[in-house]
This record gives sequence, C-alpha cells and structure tokens, in this order.
Amino acid sequence: MIIVIGAGPAGLAAAEAASRNGSDIALIDSSPRVGGQYWRNRGTVKGYRSGRADQLFSKISSAKSITHISEATVWSIEKEGDLFRVNYLQGGEESSLTAEKLILATGAYDRSLPFPGWDKPGSMTPGAAQAMLKGSGVLVGKRVVVAGTGPFLLPVATGLAESGAEIVGLYEANSPIRWLLSLHALLLNPGKFAELFYYGNLLKRFKISLKFNRAVSSFADGSATVSHINSHFMVKSQREKIVHTDVVAVGWGFLPDLTLGGIVGCAQRVDSDGTTIFAVDGEQRSSVENVWIAGEATGIGGADLSLIEGEIAGLSASSQSISPSKRFTRIRKEIFANALKRSYPIGDGWQSWPQESTTICRCEEVTMHEIRESVTELGAEDSRTAKLFTRAGMGLCQGRVCSRNVSEIVGGLTHCSVTDGERIASSNRPIASPISLGLLGDGKK
Repeated sequence: MIIVIGAGPAGLAAAEAASRNGSDIALIDSSPRVGGQYWRNRGTVKGYRSGRADQLFSKISSAKSITHISEATVWSIEKEGDLFRVNYLQGGEESSLTAEKLILATGAYDRSLPFPGWDKPGSMTPGAAQAMLKGSGVLVGKRVVVAGTGPFLLPVATGLAESGAEIVGLYEANSPIRWLLSLHALLLNPGKFAELFYYGNLLKRFKISLKFNRAVSSFADGSATVSHINSHFMVKSQREKIVHTDVVAVGWGFLPDLTLGGIVGCAQRVDSDGTTIFAVDGEQRSSVENVWIAGEATGIGGADLSLIEGEIAGLSASSQSISPSKRFTRIRKEIFANALKRSYPIGDGWQSWPQESTTICRCEEVTMHEIRESVTELGAEDSRTAKLFTRAGMGLCQGRVCSRNVSEIVGGLTHCSVTDGERIASSNRPIASPISLGLLGDGKK
C-alpha cells in the first residue's frame, strides 16, 4: 500500500498516477472534500482553469484502488521495521494506518510579516479570506484591502469582488519591472500569458486598480495606512495614504508545511529565497527510503508545478515509468518557480515596520521590544537564545507563523546572517498536531 498525505493538487496527482497500475492507495486529508487550499470548494471549483480540478476529482472518485480518508489530521508518523505507521485523528478518535511507502504532499500556508495592527480584528492573510469564501461561503467584509506580494493576490482580490466585496485597494509591494529578469521563464511557459490576461480582464471588470511598490504598514479601527516602499521594503517618508476598510488581507508568499517530513527524518535544505524545503531527487524521492515528497514542500512553485511533481512521485512510488516529456514539463515549471522568487522577493526593510509595542509572536504575546531587549540587554546572539529569553515561537502554533520573522529580526539586530542550520531547526516539530492524552490512550491500532 501507498499512503498519500494531502489532497491538494500534488497529492491528488500523486494518488491518481499511482493508481494507474492498480496500486492500493490511501489518500489522507484534513478537509471534508478533496482539493486542498488551491481547489477548496463547497461542491464546485471556481476560478481559472477549474476544469482541471473537476477532471482530477472524477478520476480519484472512480479509481477503485484509492481509499479517501477525509477530515483526518495526521499528528505523527512512526517507522516500524519496513513499514510506516501514520497516526491520525478523525471524528474525535485516534487511529492509525500502515504502509510500505509514503508520498507527502502537505502543501503550504501564508507567510505573514508583522506590522502595527496585523494581530487585530479585521487583519488576516489572503489565504484565510479565500478559505472562508471557498470553504464556507463567508465574505470577510464589504470593503477589503488585498496587499502583500505575489500572483496569489490576484485570484483572492477578484474572487472576493465576484462575491460582492468592494476591493478598495490592491497593493503589490514589488515592481513588475522585475519580470524583465525572467523573460525566458515566460517564454517557456506561454500559458501564463493567458492566465495574466484572464485576471487582467477581471480587474478591469470590477474596476480594481493594481498599484505597485506599496504595502500596508499599519491597521487600526478600520483604517489602513498604505505606504510607498522601495525595493528593500523601506518605507518612503511622507508618502502614505489612509484607506478606510473593513478588512486587510495581507500575505507575503508562502511557507511550506514541513512537519511530517521532518518527523520522518527527510533531509532539508534552504532555498535561494531563504525558505526551508525538502531535498528530493529527479523522481521526487526524499533522503528516506520509500518516502516521496511533492508540491510546495520541495519549493514554492504553484499548482502547475505541484501537479507534475505529484504525478512523477506517484509514478515512481508505484514503479511505473516516467516519460522524458514529463521530466521536461517539470523543468519548465521549476524555471517559472525560480522566476517567481526573483520577481517577488521580501526585502529586509520590513523589519522597520513594527513599533516597539507590535506583537511579533501572537501565541505568546511577545513584542518587538522584548525581542530587541533580548539582544541588546540580555545578550542573545541568535534566534534560539532570543526565543529562550522571550518564549517567542513556543506557543500553540510552535513557531509556524513567527519563527522565521524572529530569526530575521534577531539577525538584523546582531548584524549576522541567519544560518541555514537556524532556518532548518525552526521548521522541525516532534508532533504535527496537538493530541490529548485521553485520545492517545484510547487510540485504535
């Protein structure tokens, strides 16, 4: 048996590909429906090229060798001889499943940068706004500002507008001129021009103006301060605008969910943009035998790259051949993913946005002042020591939101670069999801 964890584009592609030769597949996912964050739905997938999702959903549901285990949260994975035991919570009970092979397609979540008011009601990530709309049909507000960096801002803004929200501001922190550095990536992926045209028409239809080199630098009581920033993300003084809004949806790309692969012991590396990812070979194999990893956990690259990586992982795990054309398709998508990193970098100037009272770690309510004090007064020389002094990253989310930010703030204060070892260490957690002792004791084997 092969266990696929995650039912987003990568996991679905992996499960479908692996089932082509009749291999038994268990597809485990925490959502009630397949699709992941990208294709999250309440019965019908909407958006650009949504037909791809419908086709893949149909193949998954009709494949007799695929068992879909929904609303199941994997909290740990254990090695038992040549088998992997996957422990998960479902319906208030703890259960487990064993298999010879694993495919991890755990996806990613929004990266947040702290600014005054980022932790206040009305402030959220674009992914959260989209999840509420797609998953529950809930519009987060009547007047919404969408800001941050990356192409994900476009489907969020247009999706909210289609559902009745007024997008009072759409702000991209970087300049479109940066794409001149990656014209070859666009030429190798001509379909991206059609996607840009699609969203451009929607922006025109809803009269949404996309403004560049701007960022939400503060938010309070329904008022967002939008500042002009330079390429390093430093705020240009005297160039601010106050926008009245119900919600600010601000996101800075994505961070891979590395927890399960870390528990299994898969080797990690630091990508060119400072993001920790898993190291895999040409067939998506990890450093651990019989564990394949596909999708955002091997490098943020979007749904197109996730789909081909998932297909290759599924074919490899089920001992099927991989055609040269599929390998070339992955190369093309990887080139575009690298272009995204060059076009939407995160400058260190964001570290000047928080005030002394701004919360950096929301779980433990650690402020910028406390982190600064841990360095200047208590002598912390790295993020690990600063975290021990302040408890930043020790709360319920175990640093998923704040660890990278804390590391980079401390690096800025000490004038030392964050080491790859620090970045990798902050991405690993012994337990993927909280579980009570009662559930653990009553668990089914």
